[in-house]
Amino acid sequence: MTLKLGRHEFADDATLMMAIVNRTPDSFYDRGATWAEDKAFERVAHVVGQGAEMVDIGGIKAAPGAEIDAAEEKARVVDFVARVRESFPGLVISVDTWRASVGAAVCEAGADVLNDAWGGADPELADVAAAYDAAIVCTHTGGVAPRTRPYRIEYDDVVAAAIADTVAYAERAVAAGVSPASAIIDPAHDFGKNTFHSLELTRRLGEMVATGWPVLVSLSNKDFVGETLDLPVGERLTGTLAATAVCALAGARIYRVHEVVETRQVVDMVNTIAGRRLPARAIRGLQ
Repeated sequence: MTLKLGRHEFADDATLMMAIVNRTPDSFYDRGATWAEDKAFERVAHVVGQGAEMVDIGGIKAAPGAEIDAAEEKARVVDFVARVRESFPGLVISVDTWRASVGAAVCEAGADVLNDAWGGADPELADVAAAYDAAIVCTHTGGVAPRTRPYRIEYDDVVAAAIADTVAYAERAVAAGVSPASAIIDPAHDFGKNTFHSLELTRRLGEMVATGWPVLVSLSNKDFVGETLDLPVGERLTGTLAATAVCALAGARIYRVHEVVETRQVVDMVNTIAGRRLPARAIRGLQ
């Protein structure tokens, strides 16, 4: 199935890099490096130059912290989305929000995708995506409230739970009017999960791919990587890329990343080994 992301379409064998752009002063990874609008815009230009097909703009960090209401979230992202849309018409713009009111405002400004990292906490977000012909990312969070950390969450089978919840969300979105080509599922590593849950989801990601819905993975510098290797945030790239390779072999389509070039090379290499992509050139032994 062709992947339809707002005004953009991609072939069913395309893999996409979704570069993270945080309009927050307190991101766990960049520590506010793109909090200033011009710095965030520089980040967009940089990742576009690196080949990212998408950006994911967020106005609130996922972790607990200062309360950010809908008005403040809009102030951080709406005008910025409009600026990016005007400057990069060929770029897919995603906004990381769970609020329907914010979703409507960013779609008015030119967003193509609503990345609901909190698994339908606001059920009206799917209606917004349908109204604006936008795509929606349907995540699995185990029912945790937005911006809360999981605590002793248990699953009989975390992969089965992730499939059931994300597929149900995608089906609800389609019933609301979202195009079937515009609903994406995401196991949401770390969200509502401990490290063992995230590792199992990575190992068995092929079961999510087998549902037929395009799968997005957000692995970059996550805690499950840090805990597995006992490494702080700034030293998790190698572990992130190892997890990326496993997900690429399973058939994930979209990769939400901090490091675009490194992730693209891993995904392309894995997909070429898997026979889904031709080498960029193959002259060894032929000339």
